[in-house]
Amino acid sequence: MALETVQGKGLLLIGDAHLADNPPGQRLEGYLAQVMDKLKAGLDRAVDLDLVPVLLGDLFHWPRDNSNKMLVDLIRLFGSYTGPYKPWVLVGNHDKYLSRFTDDVSLAVLEIAGVVNLMKDKGPQFVVETPEGRVLVGASPDGAPLPKGYEKQKDDPETVVWVSHHNIKFGDFKDRSYSIKELPGIDWLINGHIHRPQEAVRQGQTTWANPGNITRLTFTRMSRERKPAAHIWRPGCADLESWELPHMPFAEVFPDQEFPPEEHEKEGQSQFLQGLERLAWRRTHEGVGLKEFLQDNLDATTAEGKLIWELYEEVIHDDE
Repeated sequence: MALETVQGKGLLLIGDAHLADNPPGQRLEGYLAQVMDKLKAGLDRAVDLDLVPVLLGDLFHWPRDNSNKMLVDLIRLFGSYTGPYKPWVLVGNHDKYLSRFTDDVSLAVLEIAGVVNLMKDKGPQFVVETPEGRVLVGASPDGAPLPKGYEKQKDDPETVVWVSHHNIKFGDFKDRSYSIKELPGIDWLINGHIHRPQEAVRQGQTTWANPGNITRLTFTRMSRERKPAAHIWRPGCADLESWELPHMPFAEVFPDQEFPPEEHEKEGQSQFLQGLERLAWRRTHEGVGLKEFLQDNLDATTAEGKLIWELYEEVIHDDE
């Protein structure tokens, strides 16, 4: 089956948006409108610069039970971008219910409405015709393995860019699952999922990049210093180009309170809060691979980790 070909000068990359009707974590009211404004600004920038917009997963914070108004607003927003500017959306872990992409998740509504190009299966997705030549874009959505490489077929583009939504061992995350190494035949691997921006790393032919998410979700010093941004990839670039998105001051989107101690912030405090949030989600939304999430992300030897596991066991026991 021939891949769709679109015209453009590169890619406009938008990291995990985490849309939610109710502010997640410690975010204050107004969250949804603020994230929607970021999405629109990023998509408008793609049009201005003649770039193909690519969303790197976790468009939604909760996979389903999102309001009809949110979905209608998204259909209206995404539906206003056509041709090469119709967004390509990667499936992230937050976009799936019980670790599966099914017809009852919110992202499936956008797919059936025809307002997004959904990247839900691993493999080549589309081709971009740029002034510098053709570019093949492939994808590994959440749950699919990363490629070991890509063997070009006859008439395949010379440049291959792969997008993913995985736990990868970038500089600040050496305990993650996937090592950074050369992927023969792949020039760039650009990852979502890890919210904190990371320095690009080149291994042989392959440059690995993790631009980070566009939404500040955790109340930490690192979040305070971050400037939410979309990122631009163009053929021949040595690194992604950051484009700052419109956003409100940190003090206006988080409560006025003391930060946690820096050592906890670095070694598990934000993880602790995320774990508690997902346990609350288990009560109301039945969770998405909750046990797997905790096993992948929680250090059960710490006091915080032990507390989260105790709460997890209590929740599961109560439900039974």
